[in-house]
Amino acid sequence: MNIDNRIILITGAAQRVGRVIALTLAARGAHIAFTYLDDSEPWRQTLAEIRELGAQALALPLNVLYPEQPRQVIEQVIERFGRVDVLVNNASVWLNAPFTEITYEDWRSALDVNLTGPFLCSQAVAPHMLAQGEGVIINITDHSAYQTWPNYAHHAASKAGLVALTRVMAAELAPAVRVNAIAPGTVLLPPNATEAKRRWAEENSLLKRIGSPEDVAKTVAFLIEMDFATGAVYFIDGGRALV
Repeated sequence: MNIDNRIILITGAAQRVGRVIALTLAARGAHIAFTYLDDSEPWRQTLAEIRELGAQALALPLNVLYPEQPRQVIEQVIERFGRVDVLVNNASVWLNAPFTEITYEDWRSALDVNLTGPFLCSQAVAPHMLAQGEGVIINITDHSAYQTWPNYAHHAASKAGLVALTRVMAAELAPAVRVNAIAPGTVLLPPNATEAKRRWAEENSLLKRIGSPEDVAKTVAFLIEMDFATGAVYFIDGGRALV
């Protein structure tokens, strides 16, 4: 699938990695719809930046704790653009706590945002993609789906579930709709990250450096264009999974 002139919906793209994905695809000629949680996120700035690249853009609020909202978002995007060619399930929450201290509320939050959200968005868009005869869905997971991360049981469960969902959707929606996942390594440190955290991330990579959001964005572009890829998870981690 060529990226130029395609309609791409990215969840959670007002900032950080999602924003870079949106700008990268807009620069390559796509028209972008993206979601944000609330006005605490710089969605207006991201919207303006996309439009400055010459792309059409639409920003919509989305809180997957309200299960009717994903379908409403899909309907609004189709009303505006007429179709959705690509869905990137990027929105995520990052929670940690010792296993015995995880609250029910935090367990539900991790599962709702990281797994139920992509499920609801994908389920809402899939009939439209099938009717079009083509579509691409890309899920953003991470290493916790494969590695043992103490204090991240709820996060790991949600991301492992997303990997399983990716594979099942790929099987059920083929051949018209391709579904893949990306598992980034450290590509963007949090604003309060210490120098020790940076050094740890660099050392726990075969390439001895951290990546960048652009690495993830380029992989999203690759998976849109690579028509023979489906049902796979792509590690963009500098070899961290092997360390």
